[in-house]
Amino acid sequence: MDKEEQLMMGFRDLYNKMVFLNRKMEDSLKGYKSSEVHCIEYIGRNEDSNVTKLAESFYMTRGAISKIAKKLIVKGVIESYQKPVNKKEIYFRLTPQGKEIYKVHEELHKEFQERDKVVFEQVTEEQFDSMLSFVETYRRHLDEEIKKQSVDIENRRDFE
Repeated sequence: MDKEEQLMMGFRDLYNKMVFLNRKMEDSLKGYKSSEVHCIEYIGRNEDSNVTKLAESFYMTRGAISKIAKKLIVKGVIESYQKPVNKKEIYFRLTPQGKEIYKVHEELHKEFQERDKVVFEQVTEEQFDSMLSFVETYRRHLDEEIKKQSVDIENRRDFE
């Protein structure tokens, strides 16, 4: 097995282990699918979230995001609104119940970061820089591959 295969298998194994260990999140957020929780997170972090912004962020169609948003509205965790200057565009914000889900999700993320802190404390600045450089290079490559498939994406910078 070459180093590229080892690296990709390593990423996959890390991801699977994180999913296994983070199942506490699933237990704490029962009744919500991962895509719904991530929409709640996005809306909680980004003012004036709308279907287009969510679709671009998650590389999903606007139709798929609309379905998720409708479910979240029915569950009472988000609400839609319009701005007086633009009655055409529909935006989303969290309800008090949505803010609670957001808070639980954020607290669990902090707990997982604390759990993994021991590893990240051992990583040198040079190692971080090297890993971040690789992630950025690979991200740009994947962005180009997505563009080839005619999927419209805007300059995402999730790792900055």
